[in-house]
Amino acid sequence: MPVYNERSLLERAVDRLLAVPPPPDPGDPAGRPLDRVLFVVDDGSTDGTTEIADQLGTRPGLVVIKHAQNKGKGAAIRSAHEAALAWRSAEGEPIAVFLIHDADLEYDPADHAAVLTPILDGRADAVIGSRFLGAAHRVLYYWHYVANRVITTFCNMLTNLNLSDIECCFKAWSRPVATQLTLEEERFGIEPEIVAKLSRMRLEEGGSDRPLRIFEVGVTYAGRTYAEGKKIRWSDGVSALRCIISYTLMR
Repeated sequence: MPVYNERSLLERAVDRLLAVPPPPDPGDPAGRPLDRVLFVVDDGSTDGTTEIADQLGTRPGLVVIKHAQNKGKGAAIRSAHEAALAWRSAEGEPIAVFLIHDADLEYDPADHAAVLTPILDGRADAVIGSRFLGAAHRVLYYWHYVANRVITTFCNMLTNLNLSDIECCFKAWSRPVATQLTLEEERFGIEPEIVAKLSRMRLEEGGSDRPLRIFEVGVTYAGRTYAEGKKIRWSDGVSALRCIISYTLMR
């Protein structure tokens, strides 16, 4: 969970997420829920978010990581991803599935089960959420929608995927994917970077390698206005196009 200057929302976001039980463990005959660890990355907040994060860090199953200076959403996700890869349970078990969840209440943790199920049941290696596949969403900015369609279409053309919303912040993948996924972008370019890299990744299986099985799942979305704290800018759209070209054609 990347966090920057969300003093009024962080505790609510964490409470809301932890109130939703994790999906059942497919390897448990009794169907008990998976163990869950929440990595909260405070990305150099200056509004009191850091102190709230420190308080939340005393809760079991919650790890707080702090950046001394603001670096951007991508840097926060990278820090969480690296910490999650290194984490081990008391029994020495590693994290098997990774999921990104924002701290701004735009996304509903009740959708976690739907996003994770294709990975847990073995159908998918990675899942991308979509705000445009029939689930409820708040109606907001038309030109944001147009920009997203342009960015998504351009990404689909270069990756040969058929996604409807590459900028959706709900993204999940398995541990074999995580061990190969090296993240580089500092800001919102992390979203197209992830999609581009997933599209090119291959996993070893049965003595050969294969492309990833990528699924898309509709999620609910309660977007914020700029007055309510939305942070993305038009320049981030330009950066997204740069990232798509960089990570598909120039690597």
